[in-house]
Amino acid sequence: MARSTRVPYLVSGTNEYGGSNLGRGSASVALRLARRFLREGYMDVRVCTPRGRVLQSDELDELKPPKERDMAKGQQRGNREAKKPKKDKAKVIAAAPSRKEAAWQPDFGPAKKK
Repeated sequence: MARSTRVPYLVSGTNEYGGSNLGRGSASVALRLARRFLREGYMDVRVCTPRGRVLQSDELDELKPPKERDMAKGQQRGNREAKKPKKDKAKVIAAAPSRKEAAWQPDFGPAKKK
């Protein structure tokens, strides 16, 4: 007795000799087969998804998986909230003269003479 296998994607198309119905296990392989059917001149090319949605030839781009960029671990973004930037401090240059006005200084009288 033959064992039946379940294929989630069914690709169908019609040419001048008849129709073809082929099952495929993944979306990318089903998309590749559907595009091959279109290149070979098949008409009425359709892909049936596992949820029962039937995609026409102009809707095949919906099967494409979203592009993921592979990044190094250090380049990946975390989901933590970004820190607030620190407040800028005025830099003090030691060689520059003080900006404070000269304050009153007591006068101690004449210096001692020897």
